[in-house]
Amino acid sequence: MRLPPNQVPARTAVDSTRATLVALTNTVGLDGLAAATRLPGLRAAVDRHAAAVRDSLRGDQRPLSAAALAGYAEGLREVAKEHGWQPPVGPVDWSEADWVLVRLVAVCALTAGLGTPAPQPPPL
Repeated sequence: MRLPPNQVPARTAVDSTRATLVALTNTVGLDGLAAATRLPGLRAAVDRHAAAVRDSLRGDQRPLSAAALAGYAEGLREVAKEHGWQPPVGPVDWSEADWVLVRLVAVCALTAGLGTPAPQPPPL
């Protein structure tokens, strides 16, 4: 049985936000944050980027939200791709991670601090 279009549940903003942040965490966040525990330089860079993202989203004036972080990450990826950036297709050398990757890991670090359910690695 087909439902009329007005009765088909639309993907909610919450679903979209969650999907964006889970995908981001699974693609760069889990590995990047793990590498930051081993590489002090990367950890410092992630911390600096997290502070900059927080400032950009006025996190000092209002609480950060998952929606704001997801929107920021999506916008960053779009602009980076327009300027020729390509997401990694293989393992990342985190000691040589580019600015965009470190910024995306910082978004993941901020997301983890929101107390949202932790994304899980995709099944093998």
